[in-house]
Parts: sequence; structure tokens; C-alpha cells
Amino acid sequence: MDAQELRREYPVLDDVAYLNSGTCGPLPRAAAAASAQVLHHAERHGRAGEHFVATAHTQERRRERYARLLGADPSDLALTTGTTHGIVQVLQGLDWHEGDEVLTAESEHPGLLGPLAALARQRGVRVRAAPLERIVDAVDDATRLVACSHVRWVDGTVAPDALAGLRGRVPVLLDGAQGAGAVPVDVGALGCAFYAAAGQKWLCGPVGTGMLWIDPAWQARLHVRAPGYDNLAVPGEGLDALPWPDARAHDAPATSGEASAAALAAFDVLDDHGWPQVLERAAGLAATLADRLAEAGHAVAPRGPSTLVSWSDPAPVATRDRLATAGVIVRDLPGTDLLRASVGAWNDERDLDRLLTALRP
Repeated sequence: MDAQELRREYPVLDDVAYLNSGTCGPLPRAAAAASAQVLHHAERHGRAGEHFVATAHTQERRRERYARLLGADPSDLALTTGTTHGIVQVLQGLDWHEGDEVLTAESEHPGLLGPLAALARQRGVRVRAAPLERIVDAVDDATRLVACSHVRWVDGTVAPDALAGLRGRVPVLLDGAQGAGAVPVDVGALGCAFYAAAGQKWLCGPVGTGMLWIDPAWQARLHVRAPGYDNLAVPGEGLDALPWPDARAHDAPATSGEASAAALAAFDVLDDHGWPQVLERAAGLAATLADRLAEAGHAVAPRGPSTLVSWSDPAPVATRDRLATAGVIVRDLPGTDLLRASVGAWNDERDLDRLLTALRP
């Protein structure tokens, strides 16, 4: 891949060292243009049949792209508004009995913890936490679901390969917010039953886009709690209308044409440069940053082969703001003393140099 050609796709990098893709990736100019084209067409021609046919076509193209990235069949993938939306679809769609247990990992993201807490209050489910690195060993006879990160948001630690060994014993829901588009993902090899991920982070799409992969063996057991028009196979059948028999039953009830077009265009920018090369370059740059931060005396958090690098700081919020003033965008992690840099294939050594320089007292 031509790294500098890829970098030129993202105008924000002309002005700042953007290292915050774990929150939202940089928006490529192709995505903004695609969104504007849909809006301008709607402005001039209205939003009637042609508009919705075009949106549906774009949605199916996006479904195919996302599924290919995960090593999945498109019929097994729902288009959601983000990682948490997919997580909620799973937690609220499964059958629960009071006293059932969900095993999660320590230091999980609020996007997973919030739905788990609601499930505990609503259904009487118990939630227990264990270290991510040893979560498989913590599974016991009461565990009905394992729900944890594929890549931990606070430090980039990757879930253990041993999770795949739970297939057929306990279903696994993986939070792939820091996985899809950042590290290689093969849902079959991961052995999970559900994989929820985001479109706005490492895929550089707009906020409000995401995906949920559902193992075919679990689709009939995952109830559709609130189907809308697009979730129904034949909407015109009224009260007799049934949801699609595949993952489309769990699609977001509405996604704007402009958001879908932008998400598709953003994905294709990266796809055109080759996902293996994109993932390898991002992980390599992140590893380089971790080494350079440690050499500069910063306490780097233990991490895996991912795109996230976190380090301790005595005043993370103040340092984050000081870095932003210097044109370096990272984030602090609430409840910790950590700052986090999210490194993508669109970054280069200049961004790392700028961060390290700005961190000097």
C-alpha cells in the first residue's frame, strides 16, 4: 500500500496529529462527498421511492463489505447504530431466568456495562467480572453468557484465544468496538456467538453506523424485541407481518441515506488499500509508539498486538487539553490515570514525533 496516498485521503491530518480513532476515526473526504451527494439529490428531487431504493441498495453493499471484513456471510450480519446497539440487541433478545449469570471482564467499557446493569435490574440476572486474560477459567456451571471485549478499550489487550474453546458450551458476545477495522477478525475462528462492532471508529464512517454478527445457530434463539418496517419480510401484511428469518431482523429501524453512503465510501477507501496491509501498518505504528513512549520514561500500560497505546499521566485531563492545544488529539480514560493514543494506518512517524515532543515538560 502507498501509506502517503492513504494519508492524503484524510484532511484532518493536514493540521493535527489525530490519534483518537478509538473514539471516532478520521473522516475521509470521499465519505463527506458521498454524504453531500445524497443530501443534494434529496434537496433537488425529494425523498420518495427512488431515494429509498437507493438507500436500500447502499445498505446491502455496506452489509456485504462489513461481513467480508469479519469473514462472515452477509445474511448473518445486522446493520446497527453502533457497538452498544448490537450488544443491547443480544442481551435483550436472549431468554433469561432469574439467577442466570453473565460473566464479563474487568475494566470493560460503559457501552457494555450499561446494558449489563440494565439486564441485571430488569431480569434478575447476576453479573460477575473476572480478569480478561483469565476469563475462560472463570466460567462455571452458572454461566449462561460470556460478554467481554475483543480488544480492551483501556489498554489494547486482546481477548485470549482460549475463548474459542467455549463454543458449544457457553455462548460468547464480543464487544468488537476496538476490533473490527483495527485487528484481524474472523468470527468463525473466534468461536463467538455474537460480534458487535462500530462503523465510526476504525472504519472511519459517520457516527450512528455499526454491525452485529449473529451465529446462524443462535439466530432463531435471539428474539426480535421491537421490529420496525425494515425488519419485516413483508411489511404490507400488517399484524401478520413477521421479521426477516436472518440477521436483517436486527437491523437498526432507520439509517439515513447520507450516513449509509458515507459509511460505504469510508470503508472502500481502506478496502482499496488492502485490509491486510492496513491492519499490519496500524499495529506496527502502535507498537513503535509504545516503545518510544517507554524509552522516553512514560509508564506504558501492558497491551496486546492492537492499535491502542495507553500510558499513565499524573493529570490526564489537563495533559489531554495541553496536547490538543499543540495539535495532538488523544483521549483520557475516565476513572483512570491513563491517556490513550489510537494509531491507524493513516498515521505516520510525524504524528508520533509530534505527540512525543508535545509530552515533554
